Amino acid sequence: MAERLYTIEADGVKLVLDRAVGHVRAFEVSIDGRRIEPLHTAPWLEEPDIVQDDGIDNNLKFLSGDFFCAPFAASDVEPAPPHGWPANAEWTPLGDERLADGVTARFGLERRVMGARVIKEITLRNGHPFAYQRHVFEGGSGAVSAASHAMTRFAEPGRLSFSSKAYADLPSMVQEGDPDRGRSLFATSRQVEDLSKLPLADGTTVDLHRYPVADRHEDFVMLVESPDSPLGWTAAVRPAVGDVLLSLKNPADYPVTFLWFSNGGRLYPPWNGRHLGVLGVEEGRAYSAYGHQASIEPNPLSESGIPTSLSLDPDGTVSVAHAIGGLPLPEGASEVFDVEAMPNGLRVTVNDGGTREYAFDPAFLALASL
Repeated sequence: MAERLYTIEADGVKLVLDRAVGHVRAFEVSIDGRRIEPLHTAPWLEEPDIVQDDGIDNNLKFLSGDFFCAPFAASDVEPAPPHGWPANAEWTPLGDERLADGVTARFGLERRVMGARVIKEITLRNGHPFAYQRHVFEGGSGAVSAASHAMTRFAEPGRLSFSSKAYADLPSMVQEGDPDRGRSLFATSRQVEDLSKLPLADGTTVDLHRYPVADRHEDFVMLVESPDSPLGWTAAVRPAVGDVLLSLKNPADYPVTFLWFSNGGRLYPPWNGRHLGVLGVEEGRAYSAYGHQASIEPNPLSESGIPTSLSLDPDGTVSVAHAIGGLPLPEGASEVFDVEAMPNGLRVTVNDGGTREYAFDPAFLALASL
């Protein structure tokens, strides 16, 4: 393989892609005299006993930052590792396109997904504290679920806030049901509209607006976007480092958000109880964590008009887009109240009563309201 770690840069923003698996190894924003690094990288990436273990999928060996899943969760339609080849196989550089205000780098996946060629496009713009990512399927047949799988880590407690959600859905399975291998605490097969009262298996509730919600657990919940949301967003505020991880999407592309709570709840390799304080903020087009087959078959979401897969076009292309950002947390603020796309930027309202505006390209997400 040529240079494995591929660096993309524009003024004030840098991204490093691990081409071996398509994971974002690093994402840095320079703003207001600060360097912000909002994404998480697993602690075992350089450990020989993990890297050389043939029983561990590449997606876990090199777990980092943000990566694209197709399908999301189990690959039970065509042979592939969990989260599909885009999160486990090599990406080849296709060239960088210099823009008037930045750069777009393109990569081609070395494996096919349902017969489709998959292209990764990453755009960085001068002065924009965001990485704009688009994934394009050329050709192929059938349908596939998809998700953009970002992760951050809380060294100390923080706050979460979201665009309007219709409800939270807890799947029928637990992440870790064997006490010798780990621990899960969330209830199963439940839907709730109040995100501050998510049920646990023991009958108590937790508030999804806080992190952590518990100690030593591995859990998963799906948030379904409200039908009238003009912009889907999740803000993870990390007071200990004074920053905000911001995930942005067009709900037409990704109508659900998966939250993955990975806080020391897995005891087996490569986790070994040391994956602490991690939150996955995963924008999805899938039926919860049930896998490829369940997402392309009729299911409760698709039957209610919420798409859970992408229909591939044998003679054309289909794509999904997502933006991830790193913002400074204003002094005195501890929570994001609102995020609004404007014709030429992004307005963020925080709980100090003020608003901040940032350079942002709303056309990238093709938002219907603009």
